[in-house]
Amino acid sequence: MNAATPAATDHAFADLLARAVTEPGIISRAYSAFHGYSIGNQLLALVQCAERGIEPGPIATFPGWLEKGRHVRKGEKALTLCMPITVKRREAEAADEADAATFTRFIYRPRWFVLAQTDGDALPPASVPSWDATRALAALNVEETPFAATDGNVQGYAMARTIAVSPLAELPHKTRFHELAHVVLGHTAETAEGVSDDERTPRTLREVEAETVALICLEALGLPGAEYCRGYIQHWNARRDAEPIPERSAQRILKTADQILRAGREDAAREGGAR
Repeated sequence: MNAATPAATDHAFADLLARAVTEPGIISRAYSAFHGYSIGNQLLALVQCAERGIEPGPIATFPGWLEKGRHVRKGEKALTLCMPITVKRREAEAADEADAATFTRFIYRPRWFVLAQTDGDALPPASVPSWDATRALAALNVEETPFAATDGNVQGYAMARTIAVSPLAELPHKTRFHELAHVVLGHTAETAEGVSDDERTPRTLREVEAETVALICLEALGLPGAEYCRGYIQHWNARRDAEPIPERSAQRILKTADQILRAGREDAAREGGAR
């Protein structure tokens, strides 16, 4: 995802994430309607639908709808989403010979329409794929180990590429997502020996990032605990002087939540994790 704000929508991902954190239900609505797309694009599509008074639903490009036996109604305005493109690196941009010949960048294009903008053949109802923790851990190369902390107040912890959840955890799903987020975000690698202080994400921001990932995963899957996530995020963000979540952190949060959700999906296991 690019840090630039999409020209057609005026929504940066930090803005979208702020809405997702403060407006209960927005994540679950986005995930149930657009789960085939990244979390960032789900929120981007949902916000545009809300602004235009369009019913959220299955989404496709103009030719994609034609293949499904439907056509986009005349005068309908396309939704803008973020899409990856492969770019060839110019010789002048290469710092040394080790630089890759191509790289991926993200751009925003108005190419997608929701079902409510089309006419034609009826579509079968879309089902939200199931999610399995064991499948996700294996796909992400993370091991869940027995809980060994002696402090009864500790709900869970993460070290290197392992996590542990207390058998007494009040909300084990929330704790598992939080600790898994620390690993996937790279927080456990940052705090390993040999990393200098100026290279580390401050602890306050690490906790905000991990808990926001947990919030997205809980709401997307309809699991309990989202309200506690919001309280935890507010607590740690207050230690940051209640600063807005930076755009770079918002991108990392959305990418990590997307990775975790996709890793545990049945269709991701069947298709080798391809989008």
